Amino acid sequence: MCRLVVAVFMIQALRAGCILQDIDRPENPEVEMNVSQIILHWQYPVEEYEVETEDSYILTLVRISHGRMGNDVPAQRPVVFLQHGLFATSVVWVSNLPNNSLGFILADAGFDVWMGNSRGCTYSLKHAFLSTNSTEYWAFSFDELARYDLPASIDYIVKKTGQKIYYVGHSQGTLIGFLAFSTLPKLAQEVKAFFALAPVFYIRHIKSPPALLLLQVPESSLKLLLGDKDFLTKTALKKVLADKACENEVTDVFCAQTIFSLSGFDPENLNMSRIDVYAAHNTEGTSVQNGLHFYQVYHEIQPILRAYDWGSPEENLAHYNQTIPPTYNLSTMKVPTALWSGLRDSLADPIDVSNLVPQIPKMIYHKIIPTYDHLSFVFGINAPQTVYYEIIKMIKESP
Repeated sequence: MCRLVVAVFMIQALRAGCILQDIDRPENPEVEMNVSQIILHWQYPVEEYEVETEDSYILTLVRISHGRMGNDVPAQRPVVFLQHGLFATSVVWVSNLPNNSLGFILADAGFDVWMGNSRGCTYSLKHAFLSTNSTEYWAFSFDELARYDLPASIDYIVKKTGQKIYYVGHSQGTLIGFLAFSTLPKLAQEVKAFFALAPVFYIRHIKSPPALLLLQVPESSLKLLLGDKDFLTKTALKKVLADKACENEVTDVFCAQTIFSLSGFDPENLNMSRIDVYAAHNTEGTSVQNGLHFYQVYHEIQPILRAYDWGSPEENLAHYNQTIPPTYNLSTMKVPTALWSGLRDSLADPIDVSNLVPQIPKMIYHKIIPTYDHLSFVFGINAPQTVYYEIIKMIKESP
């Protein structure tokens, strides 16, 4: 099945054509580094913490406690928690140069920066007693990320720092924020504000060609093809892209088109010298069940978001005390929320975002960026000026 998924991405990349100029450059050292090594490489302090969820998954939290400009004085810094999107890890927040990476920019601006890693990704593969070779380990979707991962991570940070947090999510990181803060009122009280980049809740109007191709396959066939464990882990596309396709200027074009074929591609707003870093740390894994949950959301006729359908009334009854999966309702979410969305986003489509906006009770800001696609919010050269500095300003001006 890995070959099929790789083929889907590569076919789309070839169809996109060659629009970039060749780039002659050496490999970036971060290609071979993990997240903590990348942070240390740029001379920032780093700490790692392991947190166990209520259902016994062990997550890794990464902390940049201060910037590198001598601002390490013992003072209470506002705490910002960054949560990555689907198939990503905490590396996404430090993949660019320090003046373009949100994790580094926040640290230099005087914040205590924490970065989450969802279960099933490269940095959160441990479990108290389940093996990753077992089907039971991978029996989760974004329901569990919201119900267990976020509470464990945020509760730990609040206890460690003695402060409430500011939450920044990208893509799936926004989705689990919406779910957690609307269903767990005690958790919501620990969040001062929610900053949602490329917000995802409904996905009925998704336009990504590779995603649409997979979404047209019958669910029963997808289950047969994908199995019941991990999906797009590091061993699948990472080896093909980072180790083979992104080593030189001749293949950079193909590599870039492949990486961004799922989410949209704007070469003018990318640091093309970092393509090998993006490739090395992309597709870091999730569960097949999580992918199937998105599949189910897409096939809802009305703009509605349900919990995962376990496949039969009996299974649903066992999980939810009702035969049909319950729907999520944002009306109870009391966290002040700011959104940044892109008109060229093929995953968080503008129509889906427009359906989401009226559901948010405490909307404080919404910026629509005409040129932004899905990954512009984390990799865009102008993301600091367009998005990040606005977040910093809002935090510093908040009570």
